[in-house]
Amino acid sequence: MQHITFSLNDFDLGIGMLVFVAYMLIDGLYVAYTYSIVKKEPAVAATMGATMYLLIAFGVINFVDNFLYVIPLVLGSWLGTYFIVRRERDKE
Repeated sequence: MQHITFSLNDFDLGIGMLVFVAYMLIDGLYVAYTYSIVKKEPAVAATMGATMYLLIAFGVINFVDNFLYVIPLVLGSWLGTYFIVRRERDKE
């Protein structure tokens, strides 16, 4: 495991913010992906799935190089899920 000081020195706030936003988007896309499967829309589902994997790969590549990128990844995922579920609840 990398030393924490080395990881902090290599942590880029801009990349961290991109990872955060990417994982918020993944959660939104996952909802759309699930709905498109239920509606039997193969082109939409395939596009959503491919886009999600592209964003997931971006996050994985970054946290493999520096484990500290897991922090914005987790926060983005949590907030993305929270806002999507809250929005769906408020529609009712």
